[in-house]
Amino acid sequence: PSDRHFRNAWSLSGSTITEDLTAAKVIFKDKIREVRTPLLAEEDVVYMKALEAGDSSAQSASVTKKNALRDAPANSAIANASSISALKSAWDTSVLGDSPYA
Repeated sequence: PSDRHFRNAWSLSGSTITEDLTAAKVIFKDKIREVRTPLLAEEDVVYMKALEAGDSSAQSASVTKKNALRDAPANSAIANASSISALKSAWDTSVLGDSPYA
């Protein structure tokens, strides 16, 4: 394969290298977890500032964003992906920002 994003999901079958979609999904979810870690930390700061200011609407918005970040690896588009390109398109830019697979 020319795309090396999921290199650790490659397997050799005879003289052909193929991509194991199940292993690629695990790699994809790990990448989401890596990307969301600093985003969750930033959102913790936003929440604490809203808490100190007594801004309940900002607190609620922050909780919603943090829940979306926590739920990102469980996105049904990942489980339903039937190809590597479908898996790459499962990256939710509205929650995680720019895709590393673009």
